[in-house]
Amino acid sequence: MPDFSLDKRIAASTVYALDLTVSRVLVMDDARYPWLILVPRRAHLTELFELSPTDRILLTEEVAIAAERLKDLTGCHKINIGSLGNIVPQLHFHIVARNIADPAWPGPVWGAGEAIPYEPKALEAFVHAVVHMF
Repeated sequence: MPDFSLDKRIAASTVYALDLTVSRVLVMDDARYPWLILVPRRAHLTELFELSPTDRILLTEEVAIAAERLKDLTGCHKINIGSLGNIVPQLHFHIVARNIADPAWPGPVWGAGEAIPYEPKALEAFVHAVVHMF
């Protein structure tokens, strides 16, 4: 997409998995939670309503599909979906697989301790599994 670029803060904490019709799918490098970030590949967006109606529909479907497939992949107890944008204003959606025994349960993952990066082979395996979810 012309002029699309990923916010450097998102890029610094994620690994590329694949591109869908509207969004880029990224894996958060935090081994505590299976966590995806979907970023619409459109320039200068901060709000959902800034997308065209067609892109909003497609993005919503991509988020739902990613959430369903992440739940199937992980067998998690609950999927959390969020789009805050207070620190990183670029429009993006967090899709986090949650389990009752995870470090932040039942609270949100944001601000709950420090990220624990994946071991390289584990990260590669998770990214591979995410790519093959689609």
